[in-house]
Amino acid sequence: MQKKEEPQNQDWDDLRFFTAVAEEGSVGAAARRFAVDHSTILRRLARLEEQLEVRLFDRFQSGYQLTKEGEELRELMLPLAEQIDAVQRHMAGRNAELSGPIRLTTTDTLLHGLLAPLLVRFRILHPGIQLEVVVNNGFLNLTRREADLALRPATHVPDLLVGRRVGTLRTAPYASRAYIERARQQGIDPRDWAQLDWVAPGDSLAHLKQARWLHDHVPPERQVFVIDTLLGMLTAVRSGMGAGMLLQLLANGLEDLVPLAAPDSALDTPVWLLTHADLRQVQRVRVLSAFLYEELSAHPALRPAG
Repeated sequence: MQKKEEPQNQDWDDLRFFTAVAEEGSVGAAARRFAVDHSTILRRLARLEEQLEVRLFDRFQSGYQLTKEGEELRELMLPLAEQIDAVQRHMAGRNAELSGPIRLTTTDTLLHGLLAPLLVRFRILHPGIQLEVVVNNGFLNLTRREADLALRPATHVPDLLVGRRVGTLRTAPYASRAYIERARQQGIDPRDWAQLDWVAPGDSLAHLKQARWLHDHVPPERQVFVIDTLLGMLTAVRSGMGAGMLLQLLANGLEDLVPLAAPDSALDTPVWLLTHADLRQVQRVRVLSAFLYEELSAHPALRPAG
């Protein structure tokens, strides 16, 4: 069954960000005003200019200057400026009053690779909210209403849940520089994967596409180290145990690892932000869901959902 998508209407925010940059003269100052990343402001401005089919700012090293079309839009916005300020004050006060617990379930890999710093930022914005994170690789907690929100990779998600796809996890073969050097000293070509030692996912991860890939491409006798977590696989590969099919989310940017090939699109796994339909109207859950969607859908570690 096709998952229901939550409506997306960001035009008002685009205009708010435009107004902030026009007033502040820089993207940085506007980002600080709304406690968001520079990339969020830049993305929203680009979308607004694309929708209006005009350039609103000239970009200079000293800051952003309104074009003629930008001045016209600002003039049109002036009658609404006081109302916008009032709405911002009202919502800021309302957000400051957000309180209560939110229980979020996710996987250890997503918590380690994505979520932890985002949750810190969310708590700074909403200090009255208490976050409880349940690390669990299944949907059990959410479908039994034991959690409010879930972030997890899944090819298929339960019919009872609604939400949005935030991006895609990509997987590629990696090995440590030390292991590659050791293999070459033994006369093994690192491109001959059947001759390499491999770190493999354990039985509890047998449902993963990585496990099926190893079954199809690597002889059993070359699967020399088996472990039951993806973070454990990363640690073993970094330690020089052998090659491994690792999430780019975890492996990219680590100087001691070398990718042996480009990501295999057959191993791509969607990442979903999910909740129950009747929980979407709970304000604190809705606010966290919107925050995570905004941040994750633009996160460089995830391939865009498309």
